[in-house]
Amino acid sequence: MTETRLPSGRHHLSRDEVVGVQRARMLRAAAEVMAEHGYPGTTVAAVIKRAGVSRETFYQQFPNKQACFVAALEGAIDLLASAVEPVSAGSPLERFDRFLGAYLGALAENPALARLFLIETYAAGPEAMRRRLELQQHFVELLVVTFGARSPRERFACQALVGSIVSLVTARFVEGDVEGLAGLREPIAGLARDLLVR
Repeated sequence: MTETRLPSGRHHLSRDEVVGVQRARMLRAAAEVMAEHGYPGTTVAAVIKRAGVSRETFYQQFPNKQACFVAALEGAIDLLASAVEPVSAGSPLERFDRFLGAYLGALAENPALARLFLIETYAAGPEAMRRRLELQQHFVELLVVTFGARSPRERFACQALVGSIVSLVTARFVEGDVEGLAGLREPIAGLARDLLVR
């Protein structure tokens, strides 16, 4: 989700292009304001001020703050899902290490969006949590394929590994230690080796 500004003065953008630019600005603003103040402490007024749009523009696209949050969350989910596309080259552990590096890198490069996914979903209601859990299950299925997990024990190990990753990275964001994400890569890879490499 990239932030785009409308050109100053007269422009030749279509109405749809203008709406798209405004939407991107509002979603980016929502992520940034919620990263600073949390979901409960974020107001529509703060989002529109940060985005530089009118209240009317906001309500033309979103009926309320939660709808804006869910749309921003979808952007975060798309970004994270695309960052960890499976690769076929290498051993299962090498493929997992690349998956993990891509995931940690995407979080570190997009801390406001990452915080939406990792933390603010807890306050934003059941629809937001459902989408978060769907992405986590997608990650589980990627690990099942990566490690060739067949038995119930192996599938559970993949679930436990994803749960551990999410818990560890969430703790870094709660502590404000985004730079510490990179330090998780080696110990998590070691955990994966212990759990899933025969």
